[in-house]
Amino acid sequence: MVLKERESLIGKLTGIQSSKKSYYSELKVMVEELKKKNMQLEVINEVTQSINIEMSIDEMLSNIFEKIKAFIAIDRISLALYENNELFLSNVYPIDSIHFPIGHQFQKENSLYWNSILSLEKVLFKLESESLTYEEEAAYHSLGIKSILIIPLVSKKAVIGVLSIGSKELNHFSESDLSFFQQLSNQIAVCIENVKLYQKVLDSKKEWEETFRAVSDLIFVTDTNGTILKCNNSANKFFDSYIIGQNLQNLLELPDLAIIEENYYQEFHYKQHLFELRAYPITNKNYQIYSYIIYIIDITEKRKMEAQLIQSGKLAAIGEIAAGIAHELNNPLTAILGNSQLLLRVGKSDERTNKLLSDIYVCGKRCKNIIQNLLTFSRQDEYSFEDFCINEAVEQVLDIIGDQFNKLNITIKKDLPKNLHCVQGNIQQIGQIILNLLINAKDALEEKDTEQKVILVESKEVIENEKKWVVLSIKDNGCGIPNHRLQDVFNPFFTTKEPGKGTGLGLSVSLGIAEKHNGFIEIDSTYMEGSEFRIKLPAKCQ
Repeated sequence: MVLKERESLIGKLTGIQSSKKSYYSELKVMVEELKKKNMQLEVINEVTQSINIEMSIDEMLSNIFEKIKAFIAIDRISLALYENNELFLSNVYPIDSIHFPIGHQFQKENSLYWNSILSLEKVLFKLESESLTYEEEAAYHSLGIKSILIIPLVSKKAVIGVLSIGSKELNHFSESDLSFFQQLSNQIAVCIENVKLYQKVLDSKKEWEETFRAVSDLIFVTDTNGTILKCNNSANKFFDSYIIGQNLQNLLELPDLAIIEENYYQEFHYKQHLFELRAYPITNKNYQIYSYIIYIIDITEKRKMEAQLIQSGKLAAIGEIAAGIAHELNNPLTAILGNSQLLLRVGKSDERTNKLLSDIYVCGKRCKNIIQNLLTFSRQDEYSFEDFCINEAVEQVLDIIGDQFNKLNITIKKDLPKNLHCVQGNIQQIGQIILNLLINAKDALEEKDTEQKVILVESKEVIENEKKWVVLSIKDNGCGIPNHRLQDVFNPFFTTKEPGKGTGLGLSVSLGIAEKHNGFIEIDSTYMEGSEFRIKLPAKCQ
């Protein structure tokens, strides 16, 4: 009775209605089937886990192969991908079972793989004869493969490739095996599709990061306190140090980012450069700001060009006015000069009259020279470079503005040696620099309450770094420039003068002209004591 109950219980648990003789053999078969099922589930689980980022398709295939081999007789597994209406071999395991090279493209005609794709059905093919009908048969013959199972890989109703499983045994896969391989191929299709999608994300991320790093402007990502979370290569290069974790507001003396609630724009000076800053707040789904993108562009050269255009426009206007004035004054001046010369030649006048006539002639000549210098200085034709002495440029400018300085009780002292080397350039452009520096010196003297207002104009030659330079120094005893503002004086539109009195373009334009002449401008200044500007140009040595 007990034995019958045991057999009944075993039958209910295992599904095996056995006699005493066959019980153990049937149980053994059942256990093997259960083991096989467990291993199949393990393989499916392996593929599912392979969807993670770290594992490559080659690794996934090798893991699948080794596990399947334990319960199904297979000797080769391969993957061919379908893209842009082309089918090419992408992965094979084991490596020594490669016949066609990776990347080999299969033709539609006479291809087992293509038959599976076009029919969307799995193909079980056996090599029982020596005749070759399909392209793949040659490969399988050479590898000793006799049975091939080919399953199309479908994801989102679209074919993405075929999975090929080969065995050196001429066997028939059971229905259970075919069902397992179908499930396996479905999981592999999902895995491949996810790998592709992830690769697109990676490529997009990489492209964005490379673009982020390659942009020549400065880009920062900060938190709401201004702490730098990320920056591009240009930003690191600009500060020449590791700046992640530092506060951008402290580095650049920027406004408090915490009060910025929308796109923000600002221009600021830093290290003798002018920058444009744009801040873009980043919000979460609740529209709360948690970060900022800071984009900073060096606009120094842009502003210099704008300044030069503005200055050129002003000079062009002066040139037109000067031309009109010259036309209107030349006719009466010609009469004044001609008549005074005639009266002087007659010589019948007394001594007092002759002196008056001489004064009339000298003053008329001076007026003519002033008009001619004004026309020459403001001429906006294409500048040509030629050799000239810098002292000539000084004299031309002083002829124009010298009397104005005398009326303001400003003394101009000159120390202009005659044996200076020439420089190569345009005398009108260098004259523009000298005029700007003299006007700045005049303004500085007017701001200081002192009895003796002096401007010293001195030229000399120096040798620096085995190169000879012609130096023109313009020194005043005016109000000077505060030390913290010295680095900004050459920035476009920067001025210490009252509104309406200065545009902030003079020194910027002057520096641009000097640099075009392969020279530069230096400055020394002490607040409330005076300033010295030095124009340095390469000497033209014979």
